[in-house]
Amino acid sequence: MSKQMLIRAAVPNDAETILSLITELAIYEKAEHEVLATEETIQQTLFGEQANAQALICENGQGKVVGYIIYFYNYSTWLAKKGLYLEDLYVAKSERGKGYGKGLLTYLAAKAVNEGCGRFEWSVLDWNTPAIKFYQSLGAKPQSEWTVYRLTGDALQSLAANNKLPLVN
Repeated sequence: MSKQMLIRAAVPNDAETILSLITELAIYEKAEHEVLATEETIQQTLFGEQANAQALICENGQGKVVGYIIYFYNYSTWLAKKGLYLEDLYVAKSERGKGYGKGLLTYLAAKAVNEGCGRFEWSVLDWNTPAIKFYQSLGAKPQSEWTVYRLTGDALQSLAANNKLPLVN
């Protein structure tokens, strides 16, 4: 792990940098066309009153941002405990192999343990062999018995339109 690493909570002024790193991650995942985030939506969803996700920034010893992590809390009914879900982990290509990714995951694992989380989970694309090997080297195990399902766009709108009950908070 890099001796010159700083991990800090992201602040509103980091929105432009976070968006840039999100775009780099999307390019790596061959999905740049799917990025709809803007600086404004990042400001609202990470730092606004209704924010339900958090971000950490990783800097090298010279104060340069080299990576980020975005996470949120979920809940396990079987454990009756909250869990921590890692939405994004990204380290700039030029900075990989220097311990920044491991530092971010180690930090977040410690946060999960400190806060009494029963799980620390994330998803990885099945073709992303370098990430899979990295995660396995840390002791992470794939959950192959589960399949992720997702509703977006028109499918989400269509299903929601069928709701006839009042929404409660």
